Amino acid sequence: MDWEKHPTPAEPAAAERPPEGCLVAAIRIPVRIVVLVLVVPIRLTWDAVVAGGRVMWRRGLVPLARGTGRLLRAVFVTPWVWLWVRALAPAARGAGAALAWLGRALFVWPWVALWRRVLVPVGRGVAVALTWTGKALFVRPWAALWRHVLAPVGRGVRAVALWVWWKGVVASVAWGYLRVMTPAGHGIAWLARGVWAGLAVAGRGFARLASAVWAGAVAVGRGGAWLARVVGAGLAAVGRGVARLTSAVWAGLTVAGRGLRVGGAWLLRALFVWPWVWLYARVLVPLGGGTAWLARGLAAAGRALGARLAALLRALVVVPAVWLCTHALTPLGRGIALLARGTATAVVLLAKALFVWPWVWLHARVLTPVGRATVFLFRLVGAHLALAGRALGAGLAWLGRGVWSGLAWLARGVWAGVAWFGRGVRTVAVTLVRWIFVVPAVALRRWVLVPVGRAVVVLVRETGDALGHAWRVAGHVSRAVGRFLGRLLRWIFVDPVRWAYRRVCTPLGHLVRDSVWRPAARAVKDAGRTARQALAAARESVRQARADVRRALFGAKRAEPEPLVRDRREPGPPQARTLGSSTTALTKD
Repeated sequence: MDWEKHPTPAEPAAAERPPEGCLVAAIRIPVRIVVLVLVVPIRLTWDAVVAGGRVMWRRGLVPLARGTGRLLRAVFVTPWVWLWVRALAPAARGAGAALAWLGRALFVWPWVALWRRVLVPVGRGVAVALTWTGKALFVRPWAALWRHVLAPVGRGVRAVALWVWWKGVVASVAWGYLRVMTPAGHGIAWLARGVWAGLAVAGRGFARLASAVWAGAVAVGRGGAWLARVVGAGLAAVGRGVARLTSAVWAGLTVAGRGLRVGGAWLLRALFVWPWVWLYARVLVPLGGGTAWLARGLAAAGRALGARLAALLRALVVVPAVWLCTHALTPLGRGIALLARGTATAVVLLAKALFVWPWVWLHARVLTPVGRATVFLFRLVGAHLALAGRALGAGLAWLGRGVWSGLAWLARGVWAGVAWFGRGVRTVAVTLVRWIFVVPAVALRRWVLVPVGRAVVVLVRETGDALGHAWRVAGHVSRAVGRFLGRLLRWIFVDPVRWAYRRVCTPLGHLVRDSVWRPAARAVKDAGRTARQALAAARESVRQARADVRRALFGAKRAEPEPLVRDRREPGPPQARTLGSSTTALTKD
């Protein structure tokens, strides 16, 4: 490691002025002395002129300009403003009002009157007529049809339908329920109760027979068992007898069961099948046939009524509408369509005649033939020019190739000679120019212009620096002279005037104000107050005299009656004290 300290490289110093020689030092002092002697009077004169100019600008030119501006304004602006405000503006407003009234009278009021007196009444009349026509054509026929045809027919159909429903369907169903189904139900209930009682008796008999047979079977079994225990040999005989008895009993029970089955089936048919078959065959089928016949009759009546209503609607609505459409609206629409088509055709023909056909004729009769002739002429000229150009081009090409070959050979020879001659001429010219112009110019610049330029630069720089230094020094001198003159003027004029104002004029003014002006003003105020009081007393005396004369001539004024109900408002605030009033009870009037 490097433990030694190395000095930091110094920053490059600012560009210093080049070293000055003895010539510069010999020129600087005289130039500065001369310049200072010349510049100080100029700077004093300049500062005096500047101060005088400022005083003249502030105290002379600005007030003069303001006065001149006010004078010019009073002479040129104020009369025109007064003329505009007092004469032209009222005249313009009057003319504008007159023109506005004339414009309204010419362009507004006629159209307003036309709208109010003509168009609005005509429009209302047309609207009333169209409304009445629309009601007469589209509303009143349908209203009359509904009110005088459809509503009565609907009420009649409703009444007939209700009568048929109540008298045909409801009455038939009620009669069938009361006269047929209720007795049949009562009979079925009585028969069901009888069958149930018979079945109950038969069941009890069967139960008793079964219990007796069971008791006999139990006794026989007990006897057989006893016999079996007593006599083993007779068991087979007893068993065969018991078997025969059992088969006989079973056969009897089988026959009884078949009889009960046949009887029960007949009883069930008699109770549950034959009554419903009879009800269906004798009641429901005739009732359904009658209902179907009634429905067919109602359908026939409905078809006939519908045919009559359709014929009525066709005669009242469809036929007039078809006639109106066929003989009125269709011809009117066709006429309007023909009129519109004819108008459109006429407009189109007029437009074509004005804007299309002249241009078409011009294009077809003038521009097309001229264009075709021009094209033909251009084509003919172009063909001949093409032929001539091709021939001329071939000849020129052959001639150009020959000329080019000769010119190329000649140019190569000439260029070689010119190049050799040019190199010689350039060498001679460069040498002559160098020794005639360049070498003398370099010598002149190096030995004459550069030293003279440096001397001139030094002289100009020193002169500029001397002028700047002398101008600054002259400024300080001028400032000192100005301050001295200002202080001298202050000692001579300002301080005596200020002392006189403070020590003489102000005390004298205060003395005059306190001893003369204020007493005089107070006396004038007292005199004015006395005069006003005298005038007020005189007016009061005149008023009293006039009242006495009026009272002597016409009598005293009748006193007004005191109102019975006094004002019950809150008492007002107390009046302020004056010189002629008092707030104590002893001094009140």
